[in-house]
Amino acid sequence: MNHVLRTTLAWACVLTLAPAAAGAADKSDKKGSVPATPAPSDVYDVLYARYLESARRTPPAPAAGPSIDWMSNLGLDRRARSLNDLITIRVVENIEGAGSADSALDKNSSASAGIGSLFGLTKKLPSAIDPGSLASTSSDSKFKGSGATSRSGTLSATITARVMEVLPNGDLVLEGAREIDINGDRQMVVLTGVARPSDVSDQNVVLSPSIGQLRIRYFGRGLMKDNLKPGWLIRVLNKVF
Repeated sequence: MNHVLRTTLAWACVLTLAPAAAGAADKSDKKGSVPATPAPSDVYDVLYARYLESARRTPPAPAAGPSIDWMSNLGLDRRARSLNDLITIRVVENIEGAGSADSALDKNSSASAGIGSLFGLTKKLPSAIDPGSLASTSSDSKFKGSGATSRSGTLSATITARVMEVLPNGDLVLEGAREIDINGDRQMVVLTGVARPSDVSDQNVVLSPSIGQLRIRYFGRGLMKDNLKPGWLIRVLNKVF
């Protein structure tokens, strides 16, 4: 009897733990099959370390055999299409916008009230009071407004980015960063976007208007930015007054 009871309990534990183990295995497989894309960063050291880490995991390209000579290399397609390939982006952005609005309002109103006859009581009123014109009101309101706005911006640059991911449809997710440090003053450009392989030219160049989800951040850090920022006392006075 004890042997039968122990066998029954063992099978019950197996049947209970099997679905949980299978679910955990499925979760681990899903996490391993879909790598999480890291969020973009404005720190150059983080971007550079991320690039090196991904590039070191990429298997090296096969070496050219002795049968491939310089004539064969002339026909090779050097356009970016794989992970960590480099691609040159020409930023040519010229954005202009304008808008205007006009509104006008003119309203006039008037009203008057009087009593012609009220059971003969109007005859007993003083002569200074006219029962036919007891109350009179009038109003006149006018409003006119207009506004106009315009904005234009131009940005031109050439930056080389890397392919940080190849989407299932073949589109290339690009990320590029460039930092220049001169005497403690740093200027940094960070670019992200998605490009179609068909928009990449034979020279491995793509224009910024052909990049989807394009985001360009151009900012400075260092001495120049600190000098442009007002002191804490001026900021406090501006908040108060």
